[in-house]
Amino acid sequence: MTDIFREVEEDVRRERLEKLWKQYGDYIIAAAAIVIITIAGFELWQRYEASQREKASAQFNAAIQLAGTNPAQAVDQLSALAASAPSGYALLARLAKADALLATGDKVRAVAEYEALAAKNDGPIGSTARIRAAWALADTASKAQLQTLLAPLTSPTSPWRYMANEVLAYADYRVGEYQASEKEYRALAAETEAPAPLRTRARIMAAFLKGGGNTNFGFVPQAPTPAAPANGAAPQTTQQGSPPQ
Repeated sequence: MTDIFREVEEDVRRERLEKLWKQYGDYIIAAAAIVIITIAGFELWQRYEASQREKASAQFNAAIQLAGTNPAQAVDQLSALAASAPSGYALLARLAKADALLATGDKVRAVAEYEALAAKNDGPIGSTARIRAAWALADTASKAQLQTLLAPLTSPTSPWRYMANEVLAYADYRVGEYQASEKEYRALAAETEAPAPLRTRARIMAAFLKGGGNTNFGFVPQAPTPAAPANGAAPQTTQQGSPPQ
């Protein structure tokens, strides 16, 4: 009897499965096909993205090398890369383009590019652009303008505060606020968490200002020009090893 009931139960289950398959089989096949296509498409997209990153990396490295010898030509390559590369390389290309513009002497366009990057990106790229813009303007802008530009980086918790404060210390030095500048440089030199090269520069500047290096001692006069002979003849020169005639 048990075998009979088991056979009947299996027949009923089989009939239900056949009914379900007839009713939903097409949907199951379609769903499986979608899953397979999606996985395949995702893998193809990953491969495409990887190839694009490799291509952008090679182009970026070539443009950076070119910028070292011909920054004007590198600007064009970096502009094209910024427009077509994946987002990470596009940001790097824009930053490098600003550097190349500055190297060509086009400070106005370079600063505009730096400031545009800083406004749209609050990560390392934007912060780097903000610092470079400040240094590009350090010899012409007022300290108030530099403070406004660097304000996002000068908070006590910002890891960029040391570099930003170095620019501001230089701004005071440039306009003759030597005591304030020395104090700022000395404070930077004492910051144990600041980068070592920055602390070294700050220590040197503080010592320079304390020692009176800011004082104008005049200038070294040029050597006098030998007077021409009265008869208008060219002055005689003495060759080594031969007495004058």
